[in-house]
Amino acid sequence: MRYLFIIQGEGRGHLTQAMTLERLLRENGHEVVEMLVGKSPSRRLPEFFTRNVCAPVAQFSSINFLPSHKNRKPSMVKSVLYNAFAFFRYFPSMRFLNRKIRTSGADVVVNFYEMLVGMTYMVHRIKVPQVSIGHQYLFFHKDFGIPFGHYPGHESLNLFSRISSYGAVKRLALSFRPMPDDLSGRIRVVPPLLRREVLGLRNDDGSDGPGMSRGDYILGYMLNAGFSEDVLAWHRGHPHTELRFFWDNWAEGKVKKIDDKLSFHLIDDKEFLKQMAGCRAYASTAGFESICEAMYLGKPVLMVPSHIEQEINAFDAKRSNAGVSAGRFDMDALLEFAETFSPDNHFVDWVRSAPEVFLEELTENLMF
Repeated sequence: MRYLFIIQGEGRGHLTQAMTLERLLRENGHEVVEMLVGKSPSRRLPEFFTRNVCAPVAQFSSINFLPSHKNRKPSMVKSVLYNAFAFFRYFPSMRFLNRKIRTSGADVVVNFYEMLVGMTYMVHRIKVPQVSIGHQYLFFHKDFGIPFGHYPGHESLNLFSRISSYGAVKRLALSFRPMPDDLSGRIRVVPPLLRREVLGLRNDDGSDGPGMSRGDYILGYMLNAGFSEDVLAWHRGHPHTELRFFWDNWAEGKVKKIDDKLSFHLIDDKEFLKQMAGCRAYASTAGFESICEAMYLGKPVLMVPSHIEQEINAFDAKRSNAGVSAGRFDMDALLEFAETFSPDNHFVDWVRSAPEVFLEELTENLMF
């Protein structure tokens, strides 16, 4: 079969999921004809993505959150106003997607949480089946159980998710743990899509492989560079604890070394995974993909959500005892949690079931 991937370009997770799924499909005799990636003025497409995929890549202007003036949490007011006034700019993108879908010869469109895909299916009568993939589709699963009133704004997030998957024959909801499917929402609950390089760090029996170690440093990843203020403040009070943080701050070059114990690195997939395999603990802005990588490798996690989606990611991950959450990069909380942390071997088995599950959902069992 032939597949067309359309990917939200915000963050790292959707891109690595697409890389993993392309390899799985190709190895089983299928073809990904092209990858279309949404772009925004505040992000650049990471080199690790273009370097590792086989299909040709094209970009289109898409709807994205804009960072606040301190480049920490996305500015919701700024994002809404910007996208409302600039909405007419996205009509060419929708025409572009419609043309690509119709002329690509693809049997299936795989949508990695790109909102303009749903809107394109809404406006144009497209007959090519669409399958939407994302952890966010789990949030309106009837059994997910977001605590009422604890996460204001999640209704708007769920609306965004419904629009993004409009016209989908089914939604593949990535989950930290197995759950029953939600027939009413056309939701199939599926394992995380982790890269083979991650899976290979554990032996067949689930024990640490030769590439794994338990070092003394804390690894970190932040989507918005403004969070570096938290890291610098904690470092000044704990100068003997080594911190290695990744970000996408291209202006600072490949490495910004503060001193022998603190450094900031431009995001690079291979180097990030190497550092993840050797760290003592991991701190992040609660992106689903990197939480899953840390859980698979048995690393305790500090989650510092930067928006409502990541707040719910952190809520869900805590239910699986992956780590703790905080409003800032407080490594004291992480180190305290790490003292009693115990890895979940059931999660390893769940992740390893992904190839069989995704092949069935995208080939043998395409319709819900």
